[in-house]
Amino acid sequence: MKKKILIVLVSFLGGMGLLRAQESSLGIKAGVNFSTLTGDGFEGLDSKTGYHFGIVGELGISEKFSIQPEVLYSTQGAESEDVDFDINYLNVPILAKIYFLRNISFQVGPQFGYVTDQSGDGFDLANVDLKDYDLSGAAGVEVKFKSIFLQGRYNFGLSDVTDSGTKNAVFQFSVGYNFL
Repeated sequence: MKKKILIVLVSFLGGMGLLRAQESSLGIKAGVNFSTLTGDGFEGLDSKTGYHFGIVGELGISEKFSIQPEVLYSTQGAESEDVDFDINYLNVPILAKIYFLRNISFQVGPQFGYVTDQSGDGFDLANVDLKDYDLSGAAGVEVKFKSIFLQGRYNFGLSDVTDSGTKNAVFQFSVGYNFL
């Protein structure tokens, strides 16, 4: 009987240590976007400054690897002296997060976006056949300071956002806070 209790106790404590190594978190983040559109019909446009905000989670798999799902509202688009084109998205990146130092990680994975709104000045929106969705790849780096984190990321279009072959290209810089 004492052996069984000892085995259960050791297994429980070992399991608790394993869970601590595989921590999970939930938080919020916000930041600035520098976006543009590439492809036919959008040549000569400059980067547009926008913003993003939302919730971020981290599901620990091991000490060096986790999965980071997010739900973000993101203002994107492109502009020039005569044209201003806005596309607002609800983006859901699902990133693999690889820690190469204790508080610094590399992130990579897909991002699924749904258009929530569009507007434009300087051209006829009726001539822009914008798709309702966007599939992008995302790659970036994160630095953690206890509950606060900083991220830099590049999102590159994998799918066309118009029938003419236009893709999104977005640099994002974020600050966040993990409260769980």
